[in-house]
Amino acid sequence: AVGSCRRRRLAPLNEDNGRFLLLAALIAAYLSAGATVFSALESPSEAAAQLRWNRTLHNFSRIFNISLPELRAFLRSYEAAMAAGIRVDALRPRWDFPGAFYFVGTVVSTIGFGMTTPATVAGKMFLIVYGLFGCAGTILFFNLFLERIISLLAFIMKACYERQLRRSGLLPPNFRRGPAVSGVGSLVGWKPSVYHVMLILGIFAIALSCCASAMYTAVEGWNYVDSLYYCFVTFSTIGFGDLVSNQNAVYQHQGLYRFGNFMFILMGVCCIYSLFNVISIVIKQILNWVLKKFECRCCPKCHKSSTRLSRRNAITPGARLRRHNVAMDADGQYDSDTEGRRLSGEMISMRELTASSKVSLAILQKQLSETANGYPRNVCINTRQNGFSAGVGSLAIMNNRLAETSDSR
Repeated sequence: AVGSCRRRRLAPLNEDNGRFLLLAALIAAYLSAGATVFSALESPSEAAAQLRWNRTLHNFSRIFNISLPELRAFLRSYEAAMAAGIRVDALRPRWDFPGAFYFVGTVVSTIGFGMTTPATVAGKMFLIVYGLFGCAGTILFFNLFLERIISLLAFIMKACYERQLRRSGLLPPNFRRGPAVSGVGSLVGWKPSVYHVMLILGIFAIALSCCASAMYTAVEGWNYVDSLYYCFVTFSTIGFGDLVSNQNAVYQHQGLYRFGNFMFILMGVCCIYSLFNVISIVIKQILNWVLKKFECRCCPKCHKSSTRLSRRNAITPGARLRRHNVAMDADGQYDSDTEGRRLSGEMISMRELTASSKVSLAILQKQLSETANGYPRNVCINTRQNGFSAGVGSLAIMNNRLAETSDSR
């Protein structure tokens, strides 16, 4: 049975490939379901609009005695003018410096509204080179923003957690975090929950969208639902272009509105990008859970042995780094019962920690932190893995910063 499990693990369809194929199947099903829903919702409206337009076109041709081919030729010219950015009402210039800056911002952020496009061959060729480096640099900026916002949230959540422990009496009243603990890079022993981070980012994204929608409703004259729709389409970089802000020729407090529009779009895109990456980690955990449900189904003996070897605590079984060697070097003397529990791989009970009188304050703080947070993750490096084994980009950032992202979860 164990040999069959090993052969399955060595097969080309390993866990990563299985996760990829499962995600591809789910995405295909998700796309099919979305296409079915949108087709059912929008197709009747489209057919009704087409009938109304044909009726209006024939009535206009009959009333003004204009042939339908001539009328359609005129309408084609009008559509070409609209594509070039020409409107009946006066609009702001598309290619002055503020308009061009707005355009390049939508290019590098991949929003791509489409209301402004280069018309010359030189402009189109320059856009290819400009977008290549601009989009790459902006994605790097989004990843760096993601890393820092996760570090900030982790620092705040750890401070709140330590305050909660201090209130419950699990930390000494005179406990102060030193320089090695107060830094952002000290989040190895404790990592925030991915679900808590997702909740905070979701609340912040909703609040930001509501504030931006209120501004667009007041300035652009849209209704609030359309403003919320525009915020999501823009912040998620979908950028349909059916609604575009800051396009009128004149606004009240125009400079202030342009600045507010730029800041809302920048913060919204960064926040939604971070939220999407956190949600992707949750989706990955769901895929892992589904794959584990199918793991070793044909091998009940192996399944029973893996269940029997699991630890008897709330932490899911997995690779954990035992830090008893470091603790022994720092103090050197322990109770035999406490040492036996550490070497067995179980968590140290808080009652034994508080009752022990032979440990120093530094060791007490270390064990309290390990007890509250769980043992640190296994950081052993497999020399056979390449540099991409831990993931790249935003996925690697989330794996390093959050708690529920290891293979053992």
